[in-house]
Amino acid sequence: SASPSLSPSRSASAPPSSSAPGHTPAAPRSTSPLTNGRPGAVPIAVGVTPYFWDVPCEQSFLVDRSPKNVPPPPGLQDVVGWGTPLGAVAADRQMVVLTVQGTGAETVVLQGLHVRVVRSDAPLTWNSYAMSNGCGSGADTKSFDVSLDLGTPLAQPIAGQRNFPYKVSESDPEVFYVNGHTAGHDVSWYLELDWSSGDRHGTVRVDDHGKPFRTSGAQGRPRYVSPLGGHGWERELGS
Repeated sequence: SASPSLSPSRSASAPPSSSAPGHTPAAPRSTSPLTNGRPGAVPIAVGVTPYFWDVPCEQSFLVDRSPKNVPPPPGLQDVVGWGTPLGAVAADRQMVVLTVQGTGAETVVLQGLHVRVVRSDAPLTWNSYAMSNGCGSGADTKSFDVSLDLGTPLAQPIAGQRNFPYKVSESDPEVFYVNGHTAGHDVSWYLELDWSSGDRHGTVRVDDHGKPFRTSGAQGRPRYVSPLGGHGWERELGS
């Protein structure tokens, strides 16, 4: 199996844990044939990190609050706990990490990754808050690029990422980075991962703990940064 260029908060050599910061198990949805009147067990587990970035300045969040009512920016491990009570929405881009592992000894073939849009509206008119003020250039991460502004978004491999199919087992997981981005919409979306094992096949829905991912364009919105040694949020010049 291909090795990722970067790893999320847990190593790809170990099964994802629902107790790890930033990881939530995807809700499996099996379309496998019925066995004795019941669907067969899904032979893969998918750990989901809903937000990931190479360098903090790459990520901002839209929040419908004034700067005095927004806590300081968190580290990557704490971003879910920071953003959930604020109702924060990823601004412009959202890197989602999938850790896919077989649940048994048999090899499972991952046949394809599909993008499903639940809704697409005008971008939010909220303030934008950067996770860091100033940083160096980040590495080009092997990933699947998803333009959420397209009518039918596709997961396109970039930066050396090869396309599907992939194979996984309990001892040989895969890590996938999916970079969803939008300039002109507020998009709610999720992923579907097709799998097969022998004569069984199915689809697993991949989302944010039962909810769609949500990403909104932030062009023209007031952007705030929190400089080191500063006193809270400051509006970025030119925003």
